[in-house]
Amino acid sequence: MAIFTMDQRKAQRVCIKFCANLGKSATENFKVIQQGFGDQSLSRTQMFQWHTRFKTGHTSVDDDEHAGRPTSCTTPETVARIQELIRQDRHRTIRDIAEEVEVGYGTCQRVLTEELGMHRVAAKFVPRILTADQKQQRVNVCTELRQLASDDETLLSRVITGDESWVYGYDPEAKR
Repeated sequence: MAIFTMDQRKAQRVCIKFCANLGKSATENFKVIQQGFGDQSLSRTQMFQWHTRFKTGHTSVDDDEHAGRPTSCTTPETVARIQELIRQDRHRTIRDIAEEVEVGYGTCQRVLTEELGMHRVAAKFVPRILTADQKQQRVNVCTELRQLASDDETLLSRVITGDESWVYGYDPEAKR
């Protein structure tokens, strides 16, 4: 796939316009463009589209203005706004965030997954990979706990956990 600069595109369009004005067919025009520009020439489809435009009276070699959103809505400000909304409430839906930030659903989803490295877990967004600060904080906490445990041998006997489960008698065989 060729990568064009704006000057290369305009130069090819000027050549297409010139050949079209001389009365050359689109196929002849395509061969001339390929011969002149080689691997950097426009695709057959693009060349035929421009040839048809010039044959029907189009005079400008510039691209037409496009209505609607720009092709890339992912600006640093957009990413920062999405990140702030997620920090405020991790239970928000992608659709709500997209509407508030005024970007498309797909763009918002891509920012969350690729830019911010998040994914859904139990209906809330969480980081998929820990940041360097989060990793360092864990190291600091673990080092501190290790030091406390080595200084005080009774530390672990005084730790109270709050994770309890109530299990009722249920026999799946008897369905009771």
